[in-house]
Amino acid sequence: MYNERGNIEKAVAEAIRVGRLIAPEVEVIVVDDASTDGGGKIADRLSEEHPEVRVIHHPRNRKLGGALKTGFAAANKEWVLYMDSDLPIRMDDALEAVPLAEDADIVIGWRKSRAESLRREIMSKAYNWLIRWVFDLRVRDVNFAFKLFRRSLLDGIILTSEGSFIDAELLLEMQRVGARFAELGLNYYPRVAGVSTLASNSVVIRILMEMMRYRLEAYGRSAENFGGERRRLWLKRRNQPGDPAGVSSGNSP
Repeated sequence: MYNERGNIEKAVAEAIRVGRLIAPEVEVIVVDDASTDGGGKIADRLSEEHPEVRVIHHPRNRKLGGALKTGFAAANKEWVLYMDSDLPIRMDDALEAVPLAEDADIVIGWRKSRAESLRREIMSKAYNWLIRWVFDLRVRDVNFAFKLFRRSLLDGIILTSEGSFIDAELLLEMQRVGARFAELGLNYYPRVAGVSTLASNSVVIRILMEMMRYRLEAYGRSAENFGGERRRLWLKRRNQPGDPAGVSSGNSP
């Protein structure tokens, strides 16, 4: 999360409530990406009140990719559900993913309704088309923040993106290792507090740069033939297991 003091308390409460309906043991991992609005202190208080909650603080802002890699590396349960802290869906709708997970390794949400600006809707559709064309990744909504997947999949993939290409990279890496995909249509709700920064020009430029890097270093290759930073991380993983999200020492929080 980044500057989500108006959302984080409800997000954590809903995650605990619905998580207990799905599994006997639940962990809620909050990654505070160097928030400046006091949201990190609220998260710390929630972790003191609820033993299920763990908070990890970044000393500097690492954007979406950095936050997700930290959270994935900290996850200990058999299944991982990744969602944004502004609650883009009703948490009860997450229960619909459970039966799909019986025959899939990852359940990907897609937006049935789009309560967002025309600009963001056009950008999202263009981005999904671009990902299909460049990588032949045929999912309906690459960047929607609802992905439920087996924790064991992280052991076979490498993630290097620090920006918002992380969603596509996660799916591309899971496709590379043969994960079975299922998709679930969900109603999308606009944030009720805070301001999103995920459609800014700087975010878009970084997505395109990280997309190009993945295409050059990893697409169509086996892990043994990775290039660039990805190859270094893979060799480190092979020699020293225990870095499930591919968080290098240079990128670690």
